[in-house]
Amino acid sequence: MKILRKIIKIDEELCDGCGQCVPACDEGAIQLINGKARVVAEKYCDGLGACLGDCPQGAISIEERIAEDFDPEAVEVYLKNRVTDENFSGGDKPDEETLACGCPSTQMQTLSSCGCGCDSTSANDPLPTSSLGHWPVQIRLIPAHAPFLKNADILILADCAAVAFAPLHQKLLADKIVMMGCPKFDDLPDYEERFVEIFSKNEINSVTIVIMEVPCCSGMPKAVENALNRAGKTPPVKNIVISLKGEPLTA
Repeated sequence: MKILRKIIKIDEELCDGCGQCVPACDEGAIQLINGKARVVAEKYCDGLGACLGDCPQGAISIEERIAEDFDPEAVEVYLKNRVTDENFSGGDKPDEETLACGCPSTQMQTLSSCGCGCDSTSANDPLPTSSLGHWPVQIRLIPAHAPFLKNADILILADCAAVAFAPLHQKLLADKIVMMGCPKFDDLPDYEERFVEIFSKNEINSVTIVIMEVPCCSGMPKAVENALNRAGKTPPVKNIVISLKGEPLTA
């Protein structure tokens, strides 16, 4: 049924197709189509504008017009249909949800991984086994409804630490959900808001924070601490600082 209501409007001339608005919409109403953000279906948009602050080009606004009424039940079905059954055990297809976006960087997946953090190598396969078990990994691209966040052990990683700490996969990443970002160049208040939403909507088993020994990294633990307090959650939190030489200074 169509009614007069508020709904988001996307200016295609201003939109540069960055996709940052896509994970900001918990209802999955926005999708990148032919390089532009568009509303998938009017009934999936609640018109509250949670995506407004995530558009660096200011291409998203709210207008009042005749549109299909927001249907929360349809949204629930829509989101469930985008997620492969988490109990799937066929072995040849990972548990996967594809975000409403044509960009590969936001295609949500649970990856095949041994999960043990082993350093398995052979003559035919000399590279160590990856312990990464999901995608995406950037803080700004992981939505709060991602299925792999349920009862997760989260590893919040300053991205420079991933380069500095050589045994990351074997020592820290195994069986953890990694969330990467740069506390110097990214928006820490935005990180805090995303953490609040993730912690509020999911039961988190533990949080491990890995940063470098440089001052600009110090904001990440504080953002996590603030978010946990605001969400009213008290999982065990472990802080690890990596030296510029790649050695753990605290553990």
